[in-house]
Amino acid sequence: MKKSLILLNIIVIALFFSCEGNDKAKTKVKRVPIARHQPKSVSYQTENAKEWLSVNIKDSKKLRIAIAVNRTDKENFAQMDSVIVPVDLTGDLEYYLPFPMTVPYLKDIDKIIYFSYPTQTFATYENGELIYTGPTNMGRKQDPTPTGLFYANWKAEESISTFNDEWELRWNFNVENLLGVAWHQYSLPGYPASHACMRLQEKDARYLYDWADQWVLTGKEEVLVKGTPVIIFGSYDFDAPKPWLQLIENPKALDISESEMKNQTERFLKEILAEQENREIKA
Repeated sequence: MKKSLILLNIIVIALFFSCEGNDKAKTKVKRVPIARHQPKSVSYQTENAKEWLSVNIKDSKKLRIAIAVNRTDKENFAQMDSVIVPVDLTGDLEYYLPFPMTVPYLKDIDKIIYFSYPTQTFATYENGELIYTGPTNMGRKQDPTPTGLFYANWKAEESISTFNDEWELRWNFNVENLLGVAWHQYSLPGYPASHACMRLQEKDARYLYDWADQWVLTGKEEVLVKGTPVIIFGSYDFDAPKPWLQLIENPKALDISESEMKNQTERFLKEILAEQENREIKA
């Protein structure tokens, strides 16, 4: 009788700690908010690119902000005649690009990436907090980037473009397998110029390459688990001046509101959360 009671107690204790362990595993660690430095004000002015570079070329922080505001890269920035530059460059990059710092509506989404066609920027969020953002150059008028919900599929450190076998694409991450749409490093001239892909600076492409999750395939090459969700939204007016030139007159002209983020996400939310749960179970 004593042996039976001892055995029963052992089983109960084991089940208790097993359940407790499972509950702990399901509990997500609360994220510590990212500390960012906000500039005193955000306004913009026009500068001669070469003259501005002659003074600021060694200041990597200022250079990164100026390049991002003009939706370009270092090489193309140096070739431009005039550029727009923030008057106060003491803040972090996030304060000069349009995505909001927090979006409470996204609190249940572990990871998600957004590409904004009208502002030519991208952003990553974890549980509603902006983690990383930067410039992009998306599809040109005759080869527009498709919009809607996609998922990060497969990735390759180096691959060859399907449009031209002389184009080497670094940190390539496919999001639409049939059309061959991906984000990757490539020249950013400062306007939509790609064949439907999302061009990025190399630093940004490498970050997304490491941060996003790939799909998981079965032995039969069928998708078992989808990768990180990617929402591409909006449209670009190819016949108008570059949208970021509006910032000189109105520094908030391109701001993306929390309500706009919700609007772009809510029709996909149920699917995104279902795929996220699937990944937690099967990956």
